[in-house]
Amino acid sequence: MKIIDLRSDTVTQPTKAMRKVIANAVVGDDVLGDDITVNNLQHRVAKMFGKEAGLFMPSGTMSNQIAIAIHTQPGTEVICDKDAHIYIYESGAPSLISGVQINPLDCGDEILDPKILEKNIQKWDDIHHAPTTLIEVENTNNKAGGVILSLEKIKKIKNIADKYKIPLHLDGARIWNAHISTGVSFEEYGKYFDTISVCFSKGLGAPVGSMLLGTKRHIEKALRKRKQLGGGMRQIGLLAAAVDYALDNNLAKIKDDHRHAKYFAEKVNKINGFEINFKNVQSNIVMIKVSGQNAEEVVNKLEKLGLKSLPISDSIIRVVFHLHINDDDTKDAIKIFKKIKN
Repeated sequence: MKIIDLRSDTVTQPTKAMRKVIANAVVGDDVLGDDITVNNLQHRVAKMFGKEAGLFMPSGTMSNQIAIAIHTQPGTEVICDKDAHIYIYESGAPSLISGVQINPLDCGDEILDPKILEKNIQKWDDIHHAPTTLIEVENTNNKAGGVILSLEKIKKIKNIADKYKIPLHLDGARIWNAHISTGVSFEEYGKYFDTISVCFSKGLGAPVGSMLLGTKRHIEKALRKRKQLGGGMRQIGLLAAAVDYALDNNLAKIKDDHRHAKYFAEKVNKINGFEINFKNVQSNIVMIKVSGQNAEEVVNKLEKLGLKSLPISDSIIRVVFHLHINDDDTKDAIKIFKKIKN
């Protein structure tokens, strides 16, 4: 039976062309600084975002956690949105690795309202509270359903960060999607953040890898922290070559993921028992509210019919469109949803 896997954009497999590039990659020992392929990639991606340097990481979680570690100190706090990946999906790592607490802001339907953000900043002169030492922004926001933060809002958050002399970190795991949707350049996004984490296995279709971007000093600190966390790898040029290929060949294809997501959302929203907030379908993620059935039960029914998805809660199913999903797959996914309508 044909399987349509919409659990995440991380499920993609390297194509034959990408595998060929991996097999022919020039490699060296990256821990010793000798892997020219990853060195060139780090320079390439840093330049894309207007940053001085970059450091290849095994995962986006490690990139984010190292960013937190180099900006903060134990006993302080990080402010982020209540739906931020660093708060929900990184296994309590900020408290374990950096000794900091997360202050997740609930701004209602809005992501990081600048006014609420400023009211929650804690200062060093108040001994009763953990001082704020980092503000974190996620773009696109995964939990909210691929929602894109506007450049206008980012600028307002940056002004607040500068006012209180607090560094600003971007979890840009899917910044590729934000760029394709808005046309805002990577360099423009880079202007407003001290450090940026980007992920290559989401959207771009590379098998593994993320990167932390910042100043040379940030990356010097990050290099030591990566070593401490066991993230130092050897002939990593094999993976860096896959990323180079993905940037050259797959970045522009993300527009198709967005097109598929919007088409799918429009059709499934008309099916009895499913509801989709179109306002939040801004990239490649669609959140589907289920009525009359439990989300996990619906997911199980879908899988038996050949479609894989993820239950996010008792009433919400997430589907994510990616490189391996074409027009026919999208139409077939809609047909499968119609089979289990209420």
